[in-house]
Amino acid sequence: MRTNKLNEGLELTELCLGSMLWGSTNTEAQAHAQIELALERGINCIDTAEMYPVNPISAERVGRSEEIIGNWIARNPSRRGDFVLATKVTGPNGGFLRDGRGFDGQVVRDAVEASLGRLKTDFIDIYQLHWPVRGSYHFRQNWEYDPSGQDRAETHAHMRDVLNALTDLRAAGKIRHFGLSNESAWGVMNWLMLAREAGAPEVVTVQNEYSLMCRMFDTDMAELCANEGVRLMAFSPLATGLLTGKYQGGALPEGSRMTINTDLGGRKGARAFAAVDAYLDIARRHGLDPVHMSLAWLRTRPFMGTAIFGASDMNQLERALGSVEVELSDEVLAEINAAHRAHPMPY
Repeated sequence: MRTNKLNEGLELTELCLGSMLWGSTNTEAQAHAQIELALERGINCIDTAEMYPVNPISAERVGRSEEIIGNWIARNPSRRGDFVLATKVTGPNGGFLRDGRGFDGQVVRDAVEASLGRLKTDFIDIYQLHWPVRGSYHFRQNWEYDPSGQDRAETHAHMRDVLNALTDLRAAGKIRHFGLSNESAWGVMNWLMLAREAGAPEVVTVQNEYSLMCRMFDTDMAELCANEGVRLMAFSPLATGLLTGKYQGGALPEGSRMTINTDLGGRKGARAFAAVDAYLDIARRHGLDPVHMSLAWLRTRPFMGTAIFGASDMNQLERALGSVEVELSDEVLAEINAAHRAHPMPY
C-alpha cells in the first residue's frame, strides 16, 4: 500500500480505517476484526473522535469508539507502534459533549486526558480540532454561510489559548502532531501563522469532506496545501455510500446508513443521484468497481494525506482495500473531470 510523507516526519498510508460506527453499527468484536485485517493489509492509520460512534449520536454511547480501540490496544500492547492513531476534541457541533459549546485550552487538556484513558495509550499521534469554534461552512452549511459576525481578535485569542495547551501536551509526550477538521483556508492559515509566532505545534493535517461528489477542497484549500505542506485526511470518500450505487433507483438496503440518517447529512437529493449515475456509468464502461474508482481517484490528488473510510462489515472492508491495486487511466480521469463539470456541487 502506498504511503504519503507529511510534515514533521509523519507518514500515512493512502487509506485510513475510520471508527465512527464502532459501538453503534459494529460490535467490539467486529471492530477488532476490522483492525486486524486493516493492519494485516498494510493500513497504518486509525481515525476516531471523542464523540463517536455516530449513526446515530447518543449521550449513552459518546466515547465508545475510543474505548473499543483502547480495548484492542490493551490486548495488543506491542502493536501500538504499528499504526498512527488520530482522534479529535469536539467542537460546537458535538451534540451531547459539553452542551455543544466547543473547546478552549483547558477543555483540550482535559479532553486529551480523557481520550488517553479510553484509548489505553500514552500518546495520540494526531490530535485534531473537530470543528472551528467560530463557525464553519461544512456539512452543507455553505449554502447560507455568513462569517461576517466573527471577531478576529477573539478568534486569535482562542487560537493562542489552544496552541498553548497543545504545546504543553506535546512537551509532555501526550500528543505528537496537530490537525484540524471541517476548517477553511483562512482558519488553517491563521492556526499556522500563530503557531509559527509562538513556536507551537503547526498544523500537519486537515480532515475535511472530500470525494467525487464533494470537491470544495480543490481551490483555496488545495493552494494552501501546496504552499504550506498541510495534507488532507479526506472523510466520506464514498459520499456516505452514495458512490457505491446502493441507493440508486430508490433502493434502501436493510441496515444501511440511510435507514437511520434519512437524508445522509444533507447529501440525499435528485442532483446527487444524477451525479452518482454519471460516475457509475464511467466505472461500468471501463470495467471498474465504482468503490475502487472513487478511492483510486483520491490517490491522484496532489494534496492527499489519506482517505478515511468506514465499513459496516468485513465484505465492505475487503472491497475498499481492493482499491489499492487499481490505477486509473488518463481516459478515465478525463471522463471524471467532465462528469464533475456537468454535476458540480451535487449536494
